[in-house]
Amino acid sequence: EVQLVESGGGLVQPGGSLRLSCAASGFTFSSYFMSWVRQAPGKGLEWVSTINSGGNTYYADSVKGRFTISRDNAKNTLYLQMNSLKPEDTAVYYCAALMWGDYVLLNEYDYWGQGTQVTVSS
Repeated sequence: EVQLVESGGGLVQPGGSLRLSCAASGFTFSSYFMSWVRQAPGKGLEWVSTINSGGNTYYADSVKGRFTISRDNAKNTLYLQMNSLKPEDTAVYYCAALMWGDYVLLNEYDYWGQGTQVTVSS
């Protein structure tokens, strides 16, 4: 059974930091593109960042320079280090797995987690 389980969300003040984790099981994690996708209240899904099997990373302009995606293939775990958080980063953050395709096309993803809430507020 495929599972993606996110953790690490919470309430943080503007300018603060959080580190999200996504534990994967049931598929060959190291072979997949892994991404973070978010959904702000009342809005659609937004692609945030991707890391491929070779460790190359890609970011949305809105988070570039503030967020860092990484993966530990030995632990089957994906991470997102979020620094300098802004209120507009408030969203449910999902991790998702893609075997092959365009990582910005969200309907191509094979597996999704259940999400973790991040709230940035003073």
